[in-house]
Amino acid sequence: MKHWKIYVMLVFVMFAWGANVPLLKFMVEEVPPVTLTAFRILTAGLVVVPILWKMKLLRKPTSSEWKYILLGAFTNVVAHHYFLNMGLSITSATHGGLILGTGPMLTAISAAIILKYFPSKLQWLGLVFGLAGIAVSILVGSETMGANLGDFYVFLAIFVQVLSFMVVSKASKTLDPRLLTAYMLLIGAVILLIISLIQEPGAIKLFAETTPSFWWIFFASAIVCTAIGHLIYNYAVGQAGATKAAIFMNLNPMFALILSALFLGEVLHLNHFFGLVLIVAGVMLGSGAVEDLWKKRKQT
Repeated sequence: MKHWKIYVMLVFVMFAWGANVPLLKFMVEEVPPVTLTAFRILTAGLVVVPILWKMKLLRKPTSSEWKYILLGAFTNVVAHHYFLNMGLSITSATHGGLILGTGPMLTAISAAIILKYFPSKLQWLGLVFGLAGIAVSILVGSETMGANLGDFYVFLAIFVQVLSFMVVSKASKTLDPRLLTAYMLLIGAVILLIISLIQEPGAIKLFAETTPSFWWIFFASAIVCTAIGHLIYNYAVGQAGATKAAIFMNLNPMFALILSALFLGEVLHLNHFFGLVLIVAGVMLGSGAVEDLWKKRKQT
């Protein structure tokens, strides 16, 4: 039952992160990307701290844990969110969603090299199904097939995030992943704020020119997608492992596609729904859910 709770939590996070793609695309049209992400991450960090205080999880890290916190802050927060926001400011939400879908394969390869963890044959099959679903649902019929700088930035964002999952996996042996998330968000936000002041001087003033709807989207992105999303996902990585948790990232681009169509007016075709079937199959196989069901059936 514990595994299924983790799976449900991961599906929720993928929905939140998928929704975050069109939300970010909307916001970077109003406020420059680095300034936006600095204040969004800072808001997320300030939300996470009282949650952890209520859960009695706050404590001072040991000297050996600080290296994981700093490495995680740089990869999971600073580099990931910097490149993601920069990329989405000059490429489409659909293309961004497609590139984010390479996460599971990158995670599986990275875990095999760094953590010496090798997925089962069914999990590899799930990765193939998931990537096929992404290709069918998003790549086919895309109007922006050409690679550009924005696409490269989004790829860098997912690449450094995958590396951060390895850090979280190793750190979770002694440090609660949720506490790790809080420290990473706060430290990362300060670094991003310094970068924004250098790269985008005076951009903070643009917040005053935004509409009330912008602030609803800002807080939804910061609190639900980033604060709660990162808390749950990093906890799941600590429980299920980086590779198994990352399989669920196949759902991320599908949610991003559907919600981009609803919020940004992009058109959905039949191939998108066929892709959804492949993605769900990929998640079921790759996450180990099918193996768990098969083992329980054999036991009964």
